[in-house]
Amino acid sequence: MCRKSIKRDIVTAALLLLLAGTAPVAAGDELDPVSSAALDAALSGEHRSAENKARDVYRHPKETLAFFGFRSDMTVVEVWPGSGWYTEVLAPALKDHGKLYAAQYGVNPPFAYQRQYLGEFMSRIGTTPDLYRDVIVTALDFPYQLRIAPAGSADLVVTFRNVHNWAAEGYGEDATRLGYRAMFDALKPGGVLGIVDHRWPDPKTEDPTAANGYISEQRVIADAEKAGFRFVARSEINSNPKDTHDHPEGVWTLPPSLALGETDRDKYLAIGESDRMTLKFIKPE
Repeated sequence: MCRKSIKRDIVTAALLLLLAGTAPVAAGDELDPVSSAALDAALSGEHRSAENKARDVYRHPKETLAFFGFRSDMTVVEVWPGSGWYTEVLAPALKDHGKLYAAQYGVNPPFAYQRQYLGEFMSRIGTTPDLYRDVIVTALDFPYQLRIAPAGSADLVVTFRNVHNWAAEGYGEDATRLGYRAMFDALKPGGVLGIVDHRWPDPKTEDPTAANGYISEQRVIADAEKAGFRFVARSEINSNPKDTHDHPEGVWTLPPSLALGETDRDKYLAIGESDRMTLKFIKPE
């Protein structure tokens, strides 16, 4: 997940793209009426801050979940939800007919921002019990806590801007393998894995440790297939052709983090959030 949010910058950045609207749902990715209404209600809910709603223009949550085949009666696992941006969409949408597991970092993650996000997440679900009472919090904590949901129970596993982290120094060389294995084990045969992450355009030049926050599609697909997944489709819902991928502080140079502060702030606001891959996999029957 990105390191932190700066409220003023998020709102300003989103306003730059409001005229562009959100990406349309591709043919074949339409939601059923009940699921569509559940997501609409969650996205417009008063429990979401103006700052979080402003990021919809970049993250396209409804279109992304439609691409992954979301239904409001599914059992869903969200891996490393961070402070809970997507959780506040998924939890109310699944509340009446589905089930949500939130597989957090564990209580002692290696990076300070993860501890911050974990605290924010637990505070969020604790102070809004009507929305989050039924969320089941588990952990994906390498290498000891790998049971993110009961084996073979999930219809859909999603993770947003996280798999690049598993290549980082601090988790150990087996983190990627263990992460994909945990997601594979949680899914039912025929279940879907949906991944969104910051996209590096050329696998030949990517940083093996993803220190700049980017990872190539080819690498993600190869890692998932090693775990047994079958690659199904990619979507450009979350692409951003303005992202040149060569920023001084990596992906965190861009909003919402704006790691350079006021330096070239308008330039990075005009680019917007990162170019992102959106990939769909299936656990074979």
